[in-house]
Amino acid sequence: MPGRREPVVDEWFAAKQHPLEPIMQRVRDLILDADDRVEESIKWQTPTFSFEGNIASFNPAKRFVSLLFHTGATIDGDFPRLEGGGKQVRIMRFHDLDEVAAGGDELQAVIRAWCEQRA
Repeated sequence: MPGRREPVVDEWFAAKQHPLEPIMQRVRDLILDADDRVEESIKWQTPTFSFEGNIASFNPAKRFVSLLFHTGATIDGDFPRLEGGGKQVRIMRFHDLDEVAAGGDELQAVIRAWCEQRA
């Protein structure tokens, strides 16, 4: 059972009319479908996904969709699409729907790994 879509996030998309909305919406679907414990809200003026802490937030650019994993470095597993070498943050980027399709399984695996670690 997927996580629940929140009207406040739908309202954010309607107000922003972001040119990359189809990509963002597909990423959103993948995240919410990965684990029914995932919740969404608006934090830091952007859609944010959480379960027992903040998992990730959209950081939309104009040319690609960036998903910022706040403490992505702590997620157990090997996830090549999670980029970054700092102590905490990791980023996953998607330039188009084909890239989302190619990385969707890994994105969902990251979400499931987060939820299992915190359950």
